[in-house]
Amino acid sequence: MNEDRKIRILVGKVGLDGHDRGIIIVARALRDAGFEVIYTGLHNTPEIVVEMAVQEDVDAVGLSILSGAHNYIFPEILRLLEERGVKDITLFGGGIIPKEDIEDLKKKGVKALFKPGTSTDEIVRWVRENVRPRAL
Repeated sequence: MNEDRKIRILVGKVGLDGHDRGIIIVARALRDAGFEVIYTGLHNTPEIVVEMAVQEDVDAVGLSILSGAHNYIFPEILRLLEERGVKDITLFGGGIIPKEDIEDLKKKGVKALFKPGTSTDEIVRWVRENVRPRAL
């Protein structure tokens, strides 16, 4: 593991949700905190996100989901990562996710879920404490 390498984080939106203001703010905060950030843009599929994550050798994937599809998207990303043999990419996210779904998603492997109103400082702090450079 290379602790000197900058942590690389892929962030973006999956599905038809076109509201990207929040993820852009988070991406800038992560970049300003010294992380290397790759923004996927809008309207991606889980397959595209996983392919980009593998191609870019990221340490984490952060997704914003406001569409209500979180119970499909997060598990599908985890399944596709496992299918590709990549189990060490940290998956986190945020958006409109009902409280009753958060614990189940965490049990499935999503490491953190941030609700609307979470400060960017809290997200940056969480990434610093929980994401490490992967052994490549």
